[in-house]
Amino acid sequence: MLKAIILIGGPLKGTRFRPLSLDLPKPLFPVAGFPIIQHHIEACQKVEGLKEILLIGFYQPSDAFKTFLTRAQQEFHISIRYLQEYTSLGTAGGLYHFRDVIQSGNPECFFVMNADVCSDFPLSEMVDFHRQRSHACCTMMGTEASREQALNYGCLVENTDTHEVLHYVEKPGTFVSSIINCGVYLFSPEVFKHIATVFARHQEDLPSSKDSIRLEQDIFPMLTGDSKLYVYKTQNFWSQIKSAGSAIYANRLYLALYHKTHPDRLAVHGEGMPTIKGDVYIHPSANVDSTAVLGPNVTVGANVTIGPGTRIRESIILDGASIQDHSCILHSIVGWNSTVGAWTRVEGTPSDPNPNIPFAKLDSGELFSEDGRLNPSITILGRNVTIPSEVIVLNSIVLPHKDLPHSYKNQIIL
Repeated sequence: MLKAIILIGGPLKGTRFRPLSLDLPKPLFPVAGFPIIQHHIEACQKVEGLKEILLIGFYQPSDAFKTFLTRAQQEFHISIRYLQEYTSLGTAGGLYHFRDVIQSGNPECFFVMNADVCSDFPLSEMVDFHRQRSHACCTMMGTEASREQALNYGCLVENTDTHEVLHYVEKPGTFVSSIINCGVYLFSPEVFKHIATVFARHQEDLPSSKDSIRLEQDIFPMLTGDSKLYVYKTQNFWSQIKSAGSAIYANRLYLALYHKTHPDRLAVHGEGMPTIKGDVYIHPSANVDSTAVLGPNVTVGANVTIGPGTRIRESIILDGASIQDHSCILHSIVGWNSTVGAWTRVEGTPSDPNPNIPFAKLDSGELFSEDGRLNPSITILGRNVTIPSEVIVLNSIVLPHKDLPHSYKNQIIL
């Protein structure tokens, strides 16, 4: 039997996702039409022998979480439970706190996945890889990054013949390796012995922070060089959804993956349908005029209304939004129940990986420059924002429940 744990964090961990996380926990934000963690659950459901999925975090239980868990269990026919931490315990601390629940049923091994990872999740391949290494305590998913960007991730040095991890450093100060930690792991139950050792050491040395134990800083370094930690490298797509801007890039990746996993989710051009360019998801309840042009890489949520002559590209339109006639939405997220007036342009600046650098990843970047100015990024409209007709909103972030009187450029509207 196998299990999977998805580490979803808590409200203090989603600050770079504001204003979108003000209304909905970040793990439930829809990317490519479905909540971020649903993509994890769909991948887990395909693994033979995986019987239970546990969500660990310190969000307060809410109607949104309860509704999602109920619907997911009914749809995927698998046990899904939320285990709430009393505070942030760290990536290893949460596992140790709920070790009895995780080990119930005597699972052979269990996945641990960060909720902010966007990937095609080669989980079955990782199981086969792990089983071939009888002494392995952990198999870590890794991928290549550029030399400069690797410093922003956990870096590892491997034995190229056996794929054993010989050295691991979390966010090193100098270059260690271009192979980075992807935030997806497969553990044998043996790992709890190692976490217990670190826990006891913290209890003796740092009583005030004894519960905050992290896999990356505390556990992985002690597993290296002893045939306990291995890396499964993938060259398939991978990214992290750290900020609201990175949700646009993740939206593109998941829409592309639908060609392989869910071709039925992709919109196609037909009689009485809008013009579709590239990969587009349209919720069945959305009302899109046939003269609209959508794509590439557009997601349209439930009960959205899109008027005649509109043009939408590289954007996410959330549930209940209204995009009126002849408006243009580029590189933007339009919030729930927001309205964009006729002949209005809402545009952001894309932050794609540099195509000229091999293995380049998406850079989240800083919100402000050194001189205090807002760096160009995607435009984000929070919930219930109203934009009048015939204005331009460029590279701006608009907090919920705002009625904009005129055009804005490079501003945060509080």
